[in-house]
Amino acid sequence: MSDFQLYFETGLWHVLNKGALDHILFLIVLTLPYAFKEWRKVLLLVTLFTIGHTMSLILSVFGIIKINTVVTEFLIPLTILATAFYNIIIYRKKQSRGNENSVNFIAIVTLFFGIIHGLGFFSFFKIHFFEAPEDSLVPVLEFSLGIEAAQVVVIIAVLLLSAIAEQFFRVSRRDWILVISSFVTGVVVPMIIDSEIW
Repeated sequence: MSDFQLYFETGLWHVLNKGALDHILFLIVLTLPYAFKEWRKVLLLVTLFTIGHTMSLILSVFGIIKINTVVTEFLIPLTILATAFYNIIIYRKKQSRGNENSVNFIAIVTLFFGIIHGLGFFSFFKIHFFEAPEDSLVPVLEFSLGIEAAQVVVIIAVLLLSAIAEQFFRVSRRDWILVISSFVTGVVVPMIIDSEIW
């Protein structure tokens, strides 16, 4: 197995496995508000998330950022909860986001959340894949490509499920977003309550 394949697959399975529920839940609530025809906006958002994720890994590898793992593991479900709440608040008032300001706001928040999620994976990456920081840049980028590919798989699945719910089961977009965001909230709150930070 080549180094590229190793790091790419590590990134891919970092997202596409049952232990990555937090990552998948975040992608679900991030994607929910968008229709299939808006796939470019969603792809931009997940790419920003990957950029944030990659930035925090690189900064951590070189010792520029250091953060307690317990704090990071607490912040990750908070990012999911914040995104789900945003969906609930926005869609209780109107059918769609509908303006560029909210897209820009979500883009900035998504980049920041990517940074937080990347910090959560640093210790595993460091222990298993490299010893010297100068040897880590290429593996981090290869790993990030795997994450991006996995995220594309998840967002396509969410966009398809949303389209099926709306077209075949006649569920309104507003109801779909409110129900799924509320479900994700119900899953994430126990993660926050059970956090080691308490």
